[in-house]
Amino acid sequence: MEALTIKGSYSTPTVNLDKDANFFEISGRSLPDDVTAFYQPVISWLEEYAQDPNDLTVFHFKLVYFNTATSKLLLTIMLKIREMEQAGNEVLVKWYYEEDDEDMIEAGEEYADVTELDIELVEYTR
Repeated sequence: MEALTIKGSYSTPTVNLDKDANFFEISGRSLPDDVTAFYQPVISWLEEYAQDPNDLTVFHFKLVYFNTATSKLLLTIMLKIREMEQAGNEVLVKWYYEEDDEDMIEAGEEYADVTELDIELVEYTR
């Protein structure tokens, strides 16, 4: 399966989804003009990956900022991850937040509640 790599910009996150390297990450800022168009390749890739996932999928979300439109698409992505888990695959979601970023901590906790995924909150400092 071919990796999906999208170079980030000021308004779009960096996306690295690589089955062979067992590396799955979305990082940076996410406020694209057309959030659906930006994230559709990510969702399509995950749907294909879910047909034959690795033994363990660790998905890293390292966002420093995202807008409301992005939050809906992140939920869709997490629900795809949840579907993999419900199909009997081992998954782990790591949600990174900068020290004292209460909004990002709260977002990670809310995603955990809504998706019922076991999301690990990981603090980092720049």
